[in-house]
Amino acid sequence: MEKRTILAVVLSMGVMVAFMLIQNAMNPPPAQPPQQAAPQTPVGTVPETSAPLLPATPVAETVIPAEEAVPLQEVIIETDVVRAVFSNALGDIVSFQLLGLDRGHPVEMILSGNEPPQAFAVAFGSLDDVMAGRIRPESRNFRVNRVSSYIVEFSREFVMPEGGMFTMTKRYEFQPGEYMFEMTIALEGNQAVHYFNFGGAAYTIIFGPQIGPAFTKLAGRHEEFRNFQTFDRGAKRGRLKTERVTERAPALITSQPSWAAIAGKYFTLVAMPLTPQYIFGFSMRSESGLSDASRMYISRPPLVGARHEDRFRFYIGPKNHQNLTRYERGDNAFALRDAGLIELSASRGFLAPLEKGLKWLLSFFYNSTIRNYGIAIIFLTIFVKIILFPLTKKASEGTMRMQALAPKIKEIQERNKGNPQKMNAEMGEFYRREKYNPLSGCLPMLIQLPIFIAMFNMFNTHFELRGAMFIPGWIDDLSVPESIVDFPNGFTVPFLGWTALRLLPFIYVASQMLYGKVVQTPDQKGNQMMKYMLYVMPLVFFFVLYNMPSGLLVYWIMSNILTMVQQVSINKYMARKKAAAALAAPPPPKPIIAPGGGKRKKRK
Repeated sequence: MEKRTILAVVLSMGVMVAFMLIQNAMNPPPAQPPQQAAPQTPVGTVPETSAPLLPATPVAETVIPAEEAVPLQEVIIETDVVRAVFSNALGDIVSFQLLGLDRGHPVEMILSGNEPPQAFAVAFGSLDDVMAGRIRPESRNFRVNRVSSYIVEFSREFVMPEGGMFTMTKRYEFQPGEYMFEMTIALEGNQAVHYFNFGGAAYTIIFGPQIGPAFTKLAGRHEEFRNFQTFDRGAKRGRLKTERVTERAPALITSQPSWAAIAGKYFTLVAMPLTPQYIFGFSMRSESGLSDASRMYISRPPLVGARHEDRFRFYIGPKNHQNLTRYERGDNAFALRDAGLIELSASRGFLAPLEKGLKWLLSFFYNSTIRNYGIAIIFLTIFVKIILFPLTKKASEGTMRMQALAPKIKEIQERNKGNPQKMNAEMGEFYRREKYNPLSGCLPMLIQLPIFIAMFNMFNTHFELRGAMFIPGWIDDLSVPESIVDFPNGFTVPFLGWTALRLLPFIYVASQMLYGKVVQTPDQKGNQMMKYMLYVMPLVFFFVLYNMPSGLLVYWIMSNILTMVQQVSINKYMARKKAAAALAAPPPPKPIIAPGGGKRKKRK
């Protein structure tokens, strides 16, 4: 019994360790750059496969006569799924809203601090200077050409000190029903322009300072996060890689991956160049008025010739299977196939098949009931318990069998107290003779651990659970913790990081302790280790689960309740079975008294 108790403690601690591993995997700590190692490839260096290096030429001010000065204006393009607002100050996007995803409210995907955003602005200068903010796009207004309801062009002239002049035209083209749009950059110079090389780059596209939606804390247990990722379609089955970026250590990607992305919890920005050569850059350079920043850069190496045109595709939208899978099967306005974008929403690790199966079941119960994800979670829990019931029943039978064998086990332990090797050998022989496996009672716990981890991943990343309401006014979003009282004035409990009083963790502790009482066997009541398991472990998990998604706690609380119902039923069944076996057993033989064994009469 002591071994089973210790094993139960180890398994419980394993759940806690699994939680920490999951959190660290989803929100890795920032990598600290080496203190003495210098980067081998300076930011802005052109790969060997690019065009020959050309003399770096600074770009001069825009040449627009005063009488042709362009007034500041905004342009709006709206489809059925997005609403983009452009400014001709930089020819960039100042607002990009996703429509119809947040209970009718638009989701803003371009966040800014005290300075205006620079989403899809173009700068001329070395990539390291642009990433460091030393070179910024010039703010003279562009001319605007509204080609159609879904197409807009911005253009302006630039001059070089030696007299060359060129025109840059930026064209944005949207499609109905698409979160993806196409951007074209055209450079056209006069007779004096023979190349474009500004500090080691023809130009650099900037996206920053942060993709949405707005969040209050980065890298929290349930809050938003930002990952910098690249995908190489040429690798076997495609390879999605997460780049390590910190504010002091930006990343330079010269390997020309198929696309690069800044991915959040539920949304993503994907940049897909359609040009021969390019360099990606990632930066977390901070900005006043913004707690965290995630920037992307696409640098075009120096170009030879007076005319060039480059195309890029950008996806800014949900990171869910429904939308991303369209770019795998060609079911999109761009006839794009096998793009690999589905990797952004794919479950990973050895539990990926289990997580996918749970997602499918959750969607099935949601569509088959009253279309409430809280109810769907309850039905999913019932389904899991039904599937695991044979194992639970077998474990309960094993526990009762263990109680019956406990006196003999104790006898073996007492007899071999000073000889552990002999005791283990006798115990093993005893278990074989009785056909009993001492680990059978732990099997349901071992099975439920991967299910629990897969549930955690699902509740933390499943897009359909974002904003999914269970009980109005209390559990309004199953993907985040619920609260009954939010602490005023941004107060946070020291050391714990609590910002609100939550009810579900307390319900969980009560259900866990009641569950322990129900499954506790009579011989365990005096065991100090079992008292620790019954009272201390639920309190430990109370702190671990306090800020977890409310959907996960709904699942665990419901699982405890169902397990208690199952255990009560199993106990009654085992009691009836034991009583029936006692009635069917033959009566014990009467004691045989040997002849002359009676009492002798006293002689007088």
